[in-house]
Amino acid sequence: MKRIVTGILAHVDAGKTTLSEALLYKTGQLRKPGRVDHGDAFLDTNTMERARGITIFTEPAIIHTNDTTITLLDTPGHVDFSAETERTIRALDYAVFVISATDGIQGHTETLWRLLTRYNVPTILFVNKMDAPGANATTILNQLQHRFHDACIDFTNPALADTMESIAMQSEQAMDEYLDTGTVNTATIRNMIERRELFPCFFGSALKMEGIDEFIHGFATYTQEPQYADEFGARIYKISHDAQGNRLTWLKVTGAELHAKTKLNGGSGELAGNEKADQIRVYSGAKYSTVGSVPAGTVCAVTGLTRTFPGEGLGFEQSAENPILQPVLTYTLLPGGNDTHKCLLALRELEDEDPLLHVVWHARLQEIHLQLMGAVQLEIIQQMMHDRFGLDVEFGPGAILYKETITEPVEGVGHYEPLRHYAEAHVLLEPLPAGSGMQYATDCSEDILDRNWQRLILSHFQEREHLGVLTGSPITDIRLTLLTGRAHLKHTEGGDFRQATYRAIRQGLMEARAGVPDETGAFDVAQRFAGDGDDHDIETADIDSIGSADADSIDNIGETPQCRIQGMGNCRLLEPWYRFRLEVPQDMLGRAMSDIQRMSGEFDPPQNDADGEYAVLNGTAPVSEMRDYAMDVNAYTHGRGHLGCTFAGYRPCHDAETIIKQANYNPESDLDHTTDSVLCAHGAGYPVKWYKVPEFMHLDYAWDGMSSPDQRS
Repeated sequence: MKRIVTGILAHVDAGKTTLSEALLYKTGQLRKPGRVDHGDAFLDTNTMERARGITIFTEPAIIHTNDTTITLLDTPGHVDFSAETERTIRALDYAVFVISATDGIQGHTETLWRLLTRYNVPTILFVNKMDAPGANATTILNQLQHRFHDACIDFTNPALADTMESIAMQSEQAMDEYLDTGTVNTATIRNMIERRELFPCFFGSALKMEGIDEFIHGFATYTQEPQYADEFGARIYKISHDAQGNRLTWLKVTGAELHAKTKLNGGSGELAGNEKADQIRVYSGAKYSTVGSVPAGTVCAVTGLTRTFPGEGLGFEQSAENPILQPVLTYTLLPGGNDTHKCLLALRELEDEDPLLHVVWHARLQEIHLQLMGAVQLEIIQQMMHDRFGLDVEFGPGAILYKETITEPVEGVGHYEPLRHYAEAHVLLEPLPAGSGMQYATDCSEDILDRNWQRLILSHFQEREHLGVLTGSPITDIRLTLLTGRAHLKHTEGGDFRQATYRAIRQGLMEARAGVPDETGAFDVAQRFAGDGDDHDIETADIDSIGSADADSIDNIGETPQCRIQGMGNCRLLEPWYRFRLEVPQDMLGRAMSDIQRMSGEFDPPQNDADGEYAVLNGTAPVSEMRDYAMDVNAYTHGRGHLGCTFAGYRPCHDAETIIKQANYNPESDLDHTTDSVLCAHGAGYPVKWYKVPEFMHLDYAWDGMSSPDQRS
């Protein structure tokens, strides 16, 4: 019997969960199909899902046919929970893509198609709601072929000559078979589907059980079980907690068998906390059975693991790359009368389940911030805080989540040497292509710095969110590489390199903002960057803050030539952009194009829909400008227009100067992310401003692009 793991994906309200219920009923797993609008759907196990009538969490169900065991994963359809869907896609052998016959291809539908393409998941389509007035199979099929792929073929009756000819045209092998025999055999069709050369389309109504038997037969006939490795491997796609508080790691086994009580190794080769898989659960809906082992091709939940995360690879599997879908809004928690520490612990547990929440405690502001996809997800978080933790909280208005990067490499230096402590780290910051996220490496000889110190520095690279120096936003698209460092045999402790590493990164960012040294060897910088652009004299260091250090040795720490603020230098402020599809009546196209240009957006030449009644604009625009535009479209088109938006990544901010000025962020006053170093003289530590660090550091620059102060003049 073959095992297939499949997920059902769709835009919200396309009938995805209804199709799941129909499949379970038709295969004998349910005595009576549930309904989303009745709140009794088998796979909507959470009370919030039943109350709202939407899928929030991915849930599994086991379906048995004559020769196939199907693990069906019902994924969220709402765009606010699309990150959960993206994580689940990596666990799929096949995807069932549900299209609404009444709505056709919508904005989020295209996003899901791009995700399936990126992760190379074979896809079978089911066009639902064919019982609705005006539903037309030919119209929908033409739309699918035009917008998705011309290999979307009607499989209502694949034996028909026209259908078989359409299948044959999708590959040379299939065409040769068709010319020789007048048909394409089933094995060839299976291989074409698996290679994403063919996308079978079925039509029906899940609510009325129409077309379900044909779909089940077609799915069982044209899918094939993947070839699994003999070596153990697994992909983690979800973290959750059961009603008793047990932490569950959801995974798909991709090689060999998983046995209870075995230790699991991460894909990086590091032990995952040296932890055991205490219990293995196989779920179907809300019920589960405990088993001693599961073979490859099985989806299960494992207890006993505390350090796993969604996207992690176990055994030979590598961990996933950064997800495409990212939150673009940040919210501030308003704890009300609740204890802030309890709120933070609760949000940390939710962050464990969804890392993209990215909960941050800002000590300077005494605030908790978290990142979200939208308003519906915010409401769900509030409800979960109440239901699971008994905390009634509010959130401030959402703000755009900006990020920062650099445009040129720079070497940052951090020195930390208060009394009886010592560490110096040199870190190369290099820009990466857009969307790369953060990467980490070491290029330091173990003859210079022992391996244990290097590994510690690499962990310090990754253990916190490093902030930029323009607005204090997180940095991204940067590779951090340890170039060199120095420890002391007697005085260096682990925390010393944490301080040196943090300071090196911040010092490098400040150097990047300052730009390159001029012909005198001096950087054109200001003591604070949040000013109004006027010239500033840099004051000498505050001697009172230095303690008992020898004043003669530090009397020139703060001196530097007259400096001017020079904007961003080699730092760049990034903002999230939307990819949009805007449909408006033809007579309103001019208004739409004018709006997009006003919002600093870009668009392709306008297109007409099939009937010529509507004009279609495809393009990109900043989230900050387009965030509330859907309401404007609805107003000026009197409900006839439609706007679909999907996340299109981060790009340079279109209004950076204004945003930087509004943020009024002074990197030198951010004590939690200090830019300066600490030196020692006569038994006492004293601070050294970031722009004077090159004169006091103990090691020379290790990167050819930087030069020591005496070499600059």
